[in-house]
Amino acid sequence: MTFPQQPLPRRSFLRGTGIALSLPVLEAMLPRTARGAEAQSPVRLAFVFFPNGAIMDSWKPRETGANYMLPETLEPLAALRDDINVISGLAQDNGRAKGDGPGDHARSAASFLTGAHPVKTAGADIRVGISADQAAAEQIGHLTRLPSIELGTERGRQAGGCDSGYSCAYSNSISWKNATTPVAKEIQPRLVFERLFGTADKQGAAASRDFYRRSILDLVAEDTARLQSKLGRTDQRKLDEYFTGLRDLEQRIQRAEVEARETAGVVRPNLALPDGVPGDLEQHIRLMFDLMVLAFQTDTTRIATFMVANEGSNRAYSAAGVSDGHHQLSHHQNDQAKVAKIRKIDRFLTTQWGYFVEKLKQVREGERTLLDNSLVLYGSGLSDGNRHRHDDLPILVAGRAGGRITTGRHLRLEQETPLNNLFLTMLDCTGAKVPQLGDSSGLLQELE
Repeated sequence: MTFPQQPLPRRSFLRGTGIALSLPVLEAMLPRTARGAEAQSPVRLAFVFFPNGAIMDSWKPRETGANYMLPETLEPLAALRDDINVISGLAQDNGRAKGDGPGDHARSAASFLTGAHPVKTAGADIRVGISADQAAAEQIGHLTRLPSIELGTERGRQAGGCDSGYSCAYSNSISWKNATTPVAKEIQPRLVFERLFGTADKQGAAASRDFYRRSILDLVAEDTARLQSKLGRTDQRKLDEYFTGLRDLEQRIQRAEVEARETAGVVRPNLALPDGVPGDLEQHIRLMFDLMVLAFQTDTTRIATFMVANEGSNRAYSAAGVSDGHHQLSHHQNDQAKVAKIRKIDRFLTTQWGYFVEKLKQVREGERTLLDNSLVLYGSGLSDGNRHRHDDLPILVAGRAGGRITTGRHLRLEQETPLNNLFLTMLDCTGAKVPQLGDSSGLLQELE
């Protein structure tokens, strides 16, 4: 096995005209004494949010510990059961009204990662608090090219009122740079791809390349050939696997764009068209998850948030066989026909998150996997959407944080345990030492 005399820098790139392509972690990047041994990989954090709560009797296991049975909504995760913890008893107290009256959906999203109570306003004087992802980015974001990425599937307004006198910024954002600044999320896969693998030289890139017709791999082919001549067989195989996945993702984004234009009745002319949003929801969600996997795999960032839909979203889920609006159904008043439809939506969204977890598990990092070196949260700021409850929230966490977390359990915590204790623990696993987040009271010792 041949390695360069000096290790490759961890933040190595393949360069071409207008782009700089990040590389996955290779053995050639490790100190010579560490090659062949267990590498110390960074811990990545992903926070995946879904709206409108869940049908909790189909979500929450009856048994605790390792010998629990997966309830109906979590059945799609059966193959990943040993990689996941189900956590019950967590609450986000500052999502409650506290004298501010209606607006639980806005408070649900605004408080989810901040643990802070949003100021009730539909004007410009919004205020809530820094979110867990951005608190981590402040401390470890400088270690990667992008401090964090923020994704979604629905744009939504950032001004005006959306929920009972609350600004739309609250319902449409879970990531907050500080108390007054929500971080805009990107909903177009093409633009996420360009942010991850393009360069700041947008004009140069556009002049040299039609991004819609040429693969990013074509542009770095010369640099790739030079690199591969210096790598051992294990690294060459890992690089081939990475390139195969990257090209597959490119092609899927291209197909999604074509399908979206055809659905809209637009014939593609012989020129670059504006980016678009895939018309197929499942395809859209999975493309975003695949982009998150690549962002983590290449260490382009270690922190990601993803809103699978905005809070209070009334989107229909035809892929799950539900034509009614999600938000409307969530106020089911115990109508069992509506409850059954919500269960279908819950199961559909859980399945998509399972797809993400499985993709992370397929990427090897030494003797571990990318999932082993991550913590991936999935949850909502509401439990019972019908009654707008902010206690005993539906929360899943996948991954072992490089060996710090024991998985495969249902942890039933004391009721009203602050959700922010979980976030503090997740941040601590990355090396981000945040003393306080929202209403946190300490680390969640039960998780470790």
